[in-house]
Amino acid sequence: MATSSTDNAVKRHPLAITALLSVVGYAAVVGTFLGVVPRSVFPDLSLWAVNRLADAIAVVNAVNVLVIAAGWRWIRRDEVEKHAAAMVTSFLLILVFLVLYLTKIGGGGTKEFVGPALVYYPYLAMLAVHIVLSIVSVPVVLYALVLGVTHSPAELRTETPHRRVGRIAASAWLLSLALGVVTYLLLNHAFSWEYVESATAALVLL
Repeated sequence: MATSSTDNAVKRHPLAITALLSVVGYAAVVGTFLGVVPRSVFPDLSLWAVNRLADAIAVVNAVNVLVIAAGWRWIRRDEVEKHAAAMVTSFLLILVFLVLYLTKIGGGGTKEFVGPALVYYPYLAMLAVHIVLSIVSVPVVLYALVLGVTHSPAELRTETPHRRVGRIAASAWLLSLALGVVTYLLLNHAFSWEYVESATAALVLL
């Protein structure tokens, strides 16, 4: 993704930078879920607003599936600049998703699936895979990105594991995003749900 090979601290220590960014991301999500992040950080959302954020998140994830697929296709055609643009765009979409998601959880709550057992258990299985892949993909995606923005195309091919790591990151993130969209459709449009307030909202009411 980078066009120069200028040496710097980030380039010399990509794993350390990846670990730091991963910890920050994990802390933001876990802190929001546990109510550690102050309620004042988030707007007080109505159920209508929570539903609209869920819709927006699904759209962002669906667009990101297309962006990652395009980026993968371009690198297979050796269109490096297009691939780089797609991967940076994908990461920006991940950040948009994270902001929307944390706002929805911290300022509103979550919805639990209510449907027949024939659908409920496959839904849970898909949701579990989606969540696990989302968690484990974070450092892999970040590592591929850090390598990409700090090395020239020639360096990425000969001096780094970017190709292998990028393939793993793209595969895991694509599957996670796709499952996220499918579970969204099942939860919000195909079957019923029950609303559960976030931990931060519950704490405020105590």
